[in-house]
Amino acid sequence: MSELDPNAIRRCVDTWVDPWLEQPLGEAGAVRQVELSGDQVVVALELPYAGACEHQSLKDALTEALQGSCGVSNVSIDVQQKIPATGSEKQLPGLAGVRNIIAIASGKGGVGKSTTTTNLALALKAQGARVGVLDADIYGPSQGMMLGVPSGTRPQTAEDDKFFLPVESHGVQVMSMSFLVDDDTPMVWRGPMVSGALQQLLNQTKWNDLDYLLIDMPPGTGDIQLTLSQRVPVSGAVIVTTPQDIALLDARKGIEMFRKVDIPVLGVVENMSTHICSNCGHEEAVFGAGGGEKLSQDYDCKLLGQLPLTLAIREQSDGGKPSVVSDPESAHARRYLEIAARLSASLVKKVGSAPRGPKIQIFGD
Repeated sequence: MSELDPNAIRRCVDTWVDPWLEQPLGEAGAVRQVELSGDQVVVALELPYAGACEHQSLKDALTEALQGSCGVSNVSIDVQQKIPATGSEKQLPGLAGVRNIIAIASGKGGVGKSTTTTNLALALKAQGARVGVLDADIYGPSQGMMLGVPSGTRPQTAEDDKFFLPVESHGVQVMSMSFLVDDDTPMVWRGPMVSGALQQLLNQTKWNDLDYLLIDMPPGTGDIQLTLSQRVPVSGAVIVTTPQDIALLDARKGIEMFRKVDIPVLGVVENMSTHICSNCGHEEAVFGAGGGEKLSQDYDCKLLGQLPLTLAIREQSDGGKPSVVSDPESAHARRYLEIAARLSASLVKKVGSAPRGPKIQIFGD
């Protein structure tokens, strides 16, 4: 063991590039311990992103690097994760227990944004994070159904009825306007009423110790988006699009809107990238190809992942058991898990731990 160079071992660990952060472990501040203990090298890491499902592969890769470059034969690696907060210290009362708020948005409807939000929330949970979902699509709330919340469920209240408590399903906390109105009640509201409803959900929902609160945004760049930007310290946004030219055009508008209100765009998810035939398995890019990648390049943000259009994803979401929980070993679930890890790592890289505050004056205010 005397032939081993402790400094070389430390350098190897410090300079090893984490595949999700895409930066050296030392630079990311993730190395907690590197020491020789008898004939064993002991390494302790604390990663700043949600990636529990990736820890074993990280251990294997780092072990291989140490064995190859330093001649180490006995390696013990412990990997933990601690997700930092990027929210403002000036939180709304109910958001005090939320460390990061991420808006999931699209420029137009029909691109699978809500399905993506649901599976992404479940994937972040599977990656070891505590997660909540706020359904901000007041006109067409769907998160309750997709997460399998029984029809007619009403949230409990706390602190003399000052706050709603989120409903929990599949280990994810969720709050939606659908929990407060009848299923068949149409939301025939003008803009101020919609903004007021969103503010009620924001002000009167008490979230319990969340690493991430995902906000399922309605399509467009209207009142709800502006209200959210004004009132909530959003850490970052994810844009969901399809490869179609018209969807990409509207996605660009969404990115520009978030830029105007100083909310970082963490990445792009290209949904319906290909169609997979449920009979023969043939995969074809029926809506075009390369659109999400070009969008991410044009706006210098990460392409978080590409998802296929398949019957299984639709059926599982409509049945209240999305792919990540109904078929966790499937290729679809694996794609969502990878997107979740990239998103979590992208937030750390783009925003870090610098507090963000909500905007006060926007456009017509």
